[in-house]
Amino acid sequence: MTGPRDRRGLLAEMVRFGLVGVVNTAFGFAVFVALQLTLGTVTHYLVVLVVANVIAIVQAYILQRRLVFRFTGGWWAGLLRFAGVYLGAFCVNLVLLPTLHELLHIPVIPAQAIATVVQAFGTYVLHRVFTFRTRPDAVPPDAPPTPDHLPGDDVPR
Repeated sequence: MTGPRDRRGLLAEMVRFGLVGVVNTAFGFAVFVALQLTLGTVTHYLVVLVVANVIAIVQAYILQRRLVFRFTGGWWAGLLRFAGVYLGAFCVNLVLLPTLHELLHIPVIPAQAIATVVQAFGTYVLHRVFTFRTRPDAVPPDAPPTPDHLPGDDVPR
């Protein structure tokens, strides 16, 4: 059962995710638009999408890890899970963008805006339960040092 403190913590996390998500989304969308407007006449829009996503994912991982989930677990393990979530989201985008643009005749930039909103909802849930999950036996970052763990460890030794 979750108490008021747990609910407040979850609400605060959701607010942080929303705020950081706005920054991440605006950044990723701005990168896509900038690349589409500069390279779109000589490069296919899906190539632009790939490049924009790589840039945006690196920026998003850093902000989500530090500001939203305050994750102290392993950097590389978190990055791999994060990349996995975004690979799945990217695959959805690879289907959704051409569907919106080529089948429904929505211009590329508005179609990508729609795809971005769909991705935002899915990625929060996956990051919460998978990417930045904390194991029940994890040691809190502010726990006093004991012989079985060192400060900052996320698992007992």
